[in-house]
Amino acid sequence: MDFKNELALLRPDLGSNVGALFTERSGGVSSGPWGTVEGIMGLNVGSRVSDNAACVRMNRSIISQMTPSEPRWMTQVHGTRVVRAEEVADESVEADAQVTTVPGVVCTVQVADCLPVLLADDAGRGVAAVHAGWRSLAGGVIENAVKALREAVGDDKARVRAWLGPRIGFDDFETGPEVAQAFQARYPRAKDAVRPVGEGKFLVSLAAFAKEALLDVGVTEVEDCGLSTVADPVRFYSFRRDGQKTGRHAAMIWIKATSQ
Repeated sequence: MDFKNELALLRPDLGSNVGALFTERSGGVSSGPWGTVEGIMGLNVGSRVSDNAACVRMNRSIISQMTPSEPRWMTQVHGTRVVRAEEVADESVEADAQVTTVPGVVCTVQVADCLPVLLADDAGRGVAAVHAGWRSLAGGVIENAVKALREAVGDDKARVRAWLGPRIGFDDFETGPEVAQAFQARYPRAKDAVRPVGEGKFLVSLAAFAKEALLDVGVTEVEDCGLSTVADPVRFYSFRRDGQKTGRHAAMIWIKATSQ
């Protein structure tokens, strides 16, 4: 059965030799909280969110119809480790970013409020996918991924393009002082990325801090989709909005083979 026409997808443009997709909420077979807002046909790709395992497998199969090979599913741990995507055989691998220089290998991260960042060498020689939750972001996962990408292509001056995907919006991410302080200590230039909203409460912009992280490693060509997962329940799952029982999106990027 061909589900391609039913899928809701974002298609970032990161160069003519690069393919990239971000899955939205609809177009799969999950139901209940892992479905759409109507409770049906959800495209949840998360295998550890209590969804029916057979539904998750089918959803991943549907997505693989849109990519040159099976996406490299791994387990994310809110850290800063970067791995080579071609070495990710299954979800026993724990990391928060993947990089590859091999055409057709699909770097993949899962998100449901955390910020997905897709990276591509401007010459199309290498790509990376990053899962940037607040801990990973404040720990330097974006900088690590850019460094790993440049090392992989053998060019420490390589120009890198970045795409910031759907994530919890500035107005929706209320935190305590420890989160705000962690970001302000690492990225002091981003003075407008934290906004106090009450005693001991702050709003934090993941995207603003991600842009500072990218700037710190010389990445200035950044496209921000500007979409909030929390604010749009029709299109996106959200852990902050819906709690433990919600789905995950996939952010994927690959180098196109010459025959594609």
